[in-house]
Amino acid sequence: MATIPKTVSLTHKNEAWINERIRSGDFGNASEYIRDLIRRDEERQTRIDVIRAALIEGEQSGISGRTPEEIMAAVIESKRRNGEL
Repeated sequence: MATIPKTVSLTHKNEAWINERIRSGDFGNASEYIRDLIRRDEERQTRIDVIRAALIEGEQSGISGRTPEEIMAAVIESKRRNGEL
């Protein structure tokens, strides 16, 4: 994948932190560290989008006629069938 040079302004504290991460051997250079942060942010945003979509779907599905106990029992049973419990 081609890279595109960018100029980024950092505080002294940010620079020190990045340099420490490089010295620790976790990253080879500042670019690797920044790309890792971007990847993690993308993954985080994807998880947020999935949760947000589930919340919207839940809101739009209306009010359940089941009691909280019935809902919990159904969740537990579903997890048992799927081997999650």
